[in-house]
Amino acid sequence: MKIIGLTGGIGSGKSTVADLFRTLSIPVYESDARAKNLMNTNAELRNKIEKLLGPQSYINGEINRPWIAEQVFGNKELLHQLNSIVHPAVQADAITWANSPELVNSPYVIKESAILFEENLAEQLDGIILVVAPVTIRIERVMARDGMTKDQVEERIQHQWTDEMKIPLSDYVVYNDGERSIIEQVIEIDRMIRATIEN
Repeated sequence: MKIIGLTGGIGSGKSTVADLFRTLSIPVYESDARAKNLMNTNAELRNKIEKLLGPQSYINGEINRPWIAEQVFGNKELLHQLNSIVHPAVQADAITWANSPELVNSPYVIKESAILFEENLAEQLDGIILVVAPVTIRIERVMARDGMTKDQVEERIQHQWTDEMKIPLSDYVVYNDGERSIIEQVIEIDRMIRATIEN
């Protein structure tokens, strides 16, 4: 089973692109949602997170994401340590998911993750789709969607690679700039991926 990565900076429109692939009957693994699930249900993962960040990492048995975000997004070393705990578990879960019997008839599957490049996850995949959008649009989207301030969004963006860094490393690029049809771009990328499988 081919696993194609889907990535892009915060507010770029990854979720919209993922939903479009679903309409083409392509299964999508959402790394962030699965990571949250694993952090809540995997006892070994929970123990490691509490050892790293303390008991405040969980409230009433649920991962305390806002509190954790406050701890790690201003501390690169702590963020790296947390990612080194969570990402291997997510990667193993994604491989298990991709090889599950119900997906056997899919031509390929998509693994969505915001930080494929930042955490050196790209080399484990069979191709990369990158979603890009102007930074000003991304900031506006996230402020409206998450209720964050402009400074908070900009801080998140600073922790991610720029589009200019990621474009040369990607196999396919979706331009979500309001000028080009995202639907047409996704249909063309799907066609190209299927062609590589058939050949």
